[in-house]
Amino acid sequence: MLTKSVKNNFLIPNIKNVDVKDNYLKFRCSLFIVPLLLLTGIIIFLYKENALRVDHYIQIQKYCFYFLNTSLSQFSTVVFNLTQLGDEIVMLSLLSVLLLYAPKVWEALISASLVSCIFCCSLKKIFTVPRPAAVFDHHTFVIIGKTLNGHNSLPSGHSITAFTILTVLLFGFMPEKLNDKILWYILIIILGLILIFTRVGVGAHYPLDVIIGGTIGYISGLLGIFINKKYNLWTWVSNKKYYPIFILFFSICFISIITKIMNENLFIFYVALTSLIISLYKTIHVYVKK
Repeated sequence: MLTKSVKNNFLIPNIKNVDVKDNYLKFRCSLFIVPLLLLTGIIIFLYKENALRVDHYIQIQKYCFYFLNTSLSQFSTVVFNLTQLGDEIVMLSLLSVLLLYAPKVWEALISASLVSCIFCCSLKKIFTVPRPAAVFDHHTFVIIGKTLNGHNSLPSGHSITAFTILTVLLFGFMPEKLNDKILWYILIIILGLILIFTRVGVGAHYPLDVIIGGTIGYISGLLGIFINKKYNLWTWVSNKKYYPIFILFFSICFISIITKIMNENLFIFYVALTSLIISLYKTIHVYVKK
């Protein structure tokens, strides 16, 4: 007979909340230097190109936007599925099972998500950059999915969300060995870049929108980890008596994903739905047995 601990390790081999907690405790404020330098470099570049004005900001990216949009839209099904991972409901649904096995990740995710929401909403209102569909002729580029033509292009909300969540995962599951760390870091960054540039592929954003959005998302993820480490605001997440809150949240996500499937019958939504069903079952099972 396998013991309970052996069974758990067999089923969930590399997810240990204590390891995630230790990784977050190693967090250093120096991690903010690189993304802040990148944002500074982008601002300097825009200033030198006289592109701090909205119309110039759009014009200097016009040909790059057309090139990327044309190239990426050739893989329309893949791009349209991947771009959904910038939707917080979809991403959190896929990660819902971590509530049971690595609640420290969810603690950081809550703080990071709140920070990213503040950044996204405030910056979009400040910059009011028109979307590509509001500027360019619709016949000159490819639009996949819903046509977005508002004045809220900068920064890309999907890019902020994607990098916020990936950053929390990046540092939460950081390996111990240096070579593994480098490989893990490269894989997460590449995945993040693929996800954010799908926003250009579907015709929703300019290239700098997603680069800036991704950088802000990275900072949001770091801030989420930092806030959680310093103030321990969400330690109740691992307490089973509060599971009904997450059962309700997962149920809302379930309804939202069903609605998305009815509107856009995409494979990624079925994956998210499956993850939610498993998480709901396990969470309810653990709560009832507490």
